[in-house]
Amino acid sequence: MVLFKFVLNSIPRPWLIKASYWVAPIVAFTLKGKRYTDPIDGRSFRKFLPYGYENQRENVLAPGTLSLERHRLMWLYLKNNTSLFQQTVKVLHVAPEQCFYKRFKSLKNWEYLCTDLHSPLADIKADLCALPFEDNSYDVVFCNHVLEHVENDAKALKELHRVLKPGGLGIFQVPQDLQRATTYEDASIRTAAERKKHFGQYDHVRVYGQDYFDRLRKAGFEVTPLKCTELVSEEKIETYRLSSTEILPICRKS
Repeated sequence: MVLFKFVLNSIPRPWLIKASYWVAPIVAFTLKGKRYTDPIDGRSFRKFLPYGYENQRENVLAPGTLSLERHRLMWLYLKNNTSLFQQTVKVLHVAPEQCFYKRFKSLKNWEYLCTDLHSPLADIKADLCALPFEDNSYDVVFCNHVLEHVENDAKALKELHRVLKPGGLGIFQVPQDLQRATTYEDASIRTAAERKKHFGQYDHVRVYGQDYFDRLRKAGFEVTPLKCTELVSEEKIETYRLSSTEILPICRKS
């Protein structure tokens, strides 16, 4: 756990993404088993890896796809509760996650574009607060665990709303402390050390509370918060190593 924590906090994320392509297959081979399954690739392992920048969680990072609890829950929602994998759609993926990137890119019926300021996977380098896309451009927009890094998240959400087509689907996951009624943020907290202390990670600028869904609505979205327990059985939650308290924010543009 100490080694994983050191690596996450010491090596820039773009370098980690590149290195993982040759490290992950080796680790996955050594952890083969039958106890836990990653629904994204269907592979099973005797255990998953730990993950976390500050407070590490045990047994959550799938060795094959490098998916976390939130990724696996989103995959299950898309697979079991939508027909998107069979539809012809135009998709924008902000800060694309590795576990999804190749799979989404390979879908012939998807017109799939990735954007980010720093990710080596991005097709277009762009600021989330000033996206270089026309209004009502995309049927689907994914933007997960990004908004907690953005100082003006209200502006970023307005941009996500602007580029999404009417009737379109948005999934915008964030780390959320459901014990908090309101989001905690303080613009005077600037250093990496202070941000880690207050927000749980060196590059976070807030901790979202229960009011996150109201922020989404204020940006113009219709929001359906789906609990993990509404989507997956208790048995599968353990098998897939999901977080039973995770809430998937399903957003629609009316």
